[in-house]
Amino acid sequence: MRAWVLAGLLVGCKDQKDTGLAEVCNSGSAWDGGAAFQDASDSWGLPDLAAAGVVINAVDFDGDGWVDLAVRSHGGADDFSDGGARTSWLLRNQEGGGFEDVTQSSGIVALRDGGDSTGRPGEVWAFGDVDNDGDLDVYTGCPSHIMDCAAGSEVMLNDGDGTFSHGPTDSDLRSLGNPSAASFVDIDRDGTLDLWIAQYNTAQDRLYRGNGDGSFTDITDEAGLTTTEWNRVSDLNHAKSHTNAWSAAACDLNNDGDPELLAASYGRAPNHLWRANGDGTYANESIASGYAFDDRTDWSDNESARCWCTLHPTDDDCAGVPAPELIGCSSDDDAFRWNHAYDREPFRLGGNSGETTCADVDNDGWMDLLTAEIVHWDVGSSSDPSELLLNTGDDSVRFERPGNDVTGLTREHTLVDWNDGDITNHVFDFDNDGWPDIYVGASEYPGNFGLLYRQVEAGSFEAVPVEQGIDHYRSHGVVAADFDQDGDLDVVVGHSSSRCDDECYESFEIRLFENLASDSNFIQLHLEGDGANRGAVGARVAVTAGGVTQTRTVDGGHGHYGSQDDQVLHFGLGSACAAEVTVTWPDASLSEASLSLGGGYRYRVKQGGTVKASRL
Repeated sequence: MRAWVLAGLLVGCKDQKDTGLAEVCNSGSAWDGGAAFQDASDSWGLPDLAAAGVVINAVDFDGDGWVDLAVRSHGGADDFSDGGARTSWLLRNQEGGGFEDVTQSSGIVALRDGGDSTGRPGEVWAFGDVDNDGDLDVYTGCPSHIMDCAAGSEVMLNDGDGTFSHGPTDSDLRSLGNPSAASFVDIDRDGTLDLWIAQYNTAQDRLYRGNGDGSFTDITDEAGLTTTEWNRVSDLNHAKSHTNAWSAAACDLNNDGDPELLAASYGRAPNHLWRANGDGTYANESIASGYAFDDRTDWSDNESARCWCTLHPTDDDCAGVPAPELIGCSSDDDAFRWNHAYDREPFRLGGNSGETTCADVDNDGWMDLLTAEIVHWDVGSSSDPSELLLNTGDDSVRFERPGNDVTGLTREHTLVDWNDGDITNHVFDFDNDGWPDIYVGASEYPGNFGLLYRQVEAGSFEAVPVEQGIDHYRSHGVVAADFDQDGDLDVVVGHSSSRCDDECYESFEIRLFENLASDSNFIQLHLEGDGANRGAVGARVAVTAGGVTQTRTVDGGHGHYGSQDDQVLHFGLGSACAAEVTVTWPDASLSEASLSLGGGYRYRVKQGGTVKASRL
């Protein structure tokens, strides 16, 4: 058990000795370029999981201070009989000694009509304390386009002892048809969590107001979030139609305290960004913000388009389009990726977007966006790549796309017919130097593997070689957390089984890579709201040390089918041994707390109350 030390006098203290805590100050030497991670999957008991096409949440569901894992793969219901097929796992961290499968015993996928041999299907999970009783509940959403969802979606309420019970029967979200991602968020800062759900299959994304008892009421229309069917090209071009969502996010992008809502679309359809108006309604800033798609609109290097124009030279805009360079072109069938009637429209010149992550990447105090994108070799430069969108600090929410050649998020392709199968990503400081780094989970195609990039100066990255970083083919699903409580961030990644060749692993296990990169200093903060929602989802924390200010927020779920960061916020301090911390609580008045904290500790901060510290 962790021994917590009362350190309430930390508020306003400038000297660690005044807190009664021993000073912890490591050398803070920079990462030397050696091995940054080691594969520790065997010792953590992970290789036995037959999980393919994985989505992962890092959450402490039982409140013991050790980060657990919630893992799902594509498929239907769990069969808990001997040798039965499994699709979901709730894995309890045994105080750093491995993971224990408690899926069945926890009741997290239990059916309402009883029975203990079969679980309830549902690939979309998001955790949040919906009833403000101090433990994490979970939304489990069932996407009917890929599985039988007769059992419906559910909110499962945490019983406080590591088990879950069904939430209220009368709840609007139980019948939702095609959820693909979910984010808990307190849209009106009333202290009760709400739920933003993005849908696949060109369906209406939904916003639900939390009622505080585990039930939710649909407020999509009254919030101004209604979109149209895919009937008019003009609506699609202006991001007024439904998304084809693969990802959701909720984060404050203009620093006014009110979270924006995002849904990233697969299928070269516009991503949606809804700016909060401050009165419970939202404005569609998808196009104006630069999030819907990038400004690369020259389709003339698309091999299929070139083939079409070669065969139909008098068609609109075909004059001057060269012949294809790498594909044969003898019939319209060779132009297999091109419909000349609408593929020149703006909405079709965007990307195949996967996970969007909100993070202050360049440490300027404004949340930026990192979106993973699938890109095929033959479609040319008009298809959006995975890249950073840097926040300009505009009240209306605007982003710049400096491009990967500028940021350094580039890669080499060894095949002519290459495919970037980027679906998931993560932003985290792997070397504790105070600057966020980036991991891109590339999957699905030959030559795809996890890509780790280290930030070397603000907004500039360089690739960490696989042999020094994370050696993992077909990475699908990624989270980073301090699983072993040694003061740095470890990484758990999944594996995609789609389009397998010799690069796929024999078993589709998830893998844990323990961090070896740093002896730099750090602090960790676990926030508890009192006035704000109890889990402090949406709380903003600014940490200043060594002349750098980092900003992070507490995550209520995001990403592709439900990724999630640990609620304990981790900050690398580099060579600095202490930090000035400002917490902005997501309550009605956006109240603040200022703290002076020494490195090497995890701090439990209660809104308006005491601060407790524990040495890691």
